[in-house]
Amino acid sequence: MTSPSDTSRQGGARVTRRGLLKGSAASGVAAIGSYRAEAQAADETPGGETVDVTLTINGREQAFSLDARTTLLDLLREEQDLTGTKVGCNHGQCGACTVLLDGTRINSCLTLAAMADGSEVTTIEGLGTPDELHPMQQAFIENDGFQCGYCTPGQIMSAVGLVAEGHAGDEAEIREYMSGNLCRCGAYKGIVEAIRQARDETRERMEAT
Repeated sequence: MTSPSDTSRQGGARVTRRGLLKGSAASGVAAIGSYRAEAQAADETPGGETVDVTLTINGREQAFSLDARTTLLDLLREEQDLTGTKVGCNHGQCGACTVLLDGTRINSCLTLAAMADGSEVTTIEGLGTPDELHPMQQAFIENDGFQCGYCTPGQIMSAVGLVAEGHAGDEAEIREYMSGNLCRCGAYKGIVEAIRQARDETRERMEAT
């Protein structure tokens, strides 16, 4: 016997709870089947065009044959094992993947490797050595410009580019031009102080020469 709560009428037809559940289950199975078909089609999609790219990475010229869709970030991390360049948002919004391209700071996650053909790329690994740190690296250490350290390579590369651009003036200018590099730990005060220190040291070296 079916209780009144187990039945209803829809468009003049009698609908039971059992029938409703069966219909929902059938819809779910159909949706799963459609998803699997789409996933299989994506897996079977042929790769992109292969392109030849020549880059000078940290002073060393190298030639590559790559899928045209390969980003500079993937090339550095997957092909060169230069994992100091971090994967963050993959949308150019956090700055963790910042490198220097011909001396200019860029988001490597938004840059196709093919677009950089013939260019010089500098990553955090090419900035200094364990025995002789770059002034910016040393300044970050001395001013506690980091906490967890995940964003630090991108912060340092962006800071080096910032000083070279001539935008390392007062605190407000530094914060404005570093706003594309996010630090979830909130080490911004130390970062600003580090940039100021490295800026002053760079000026002193230039004046001495």
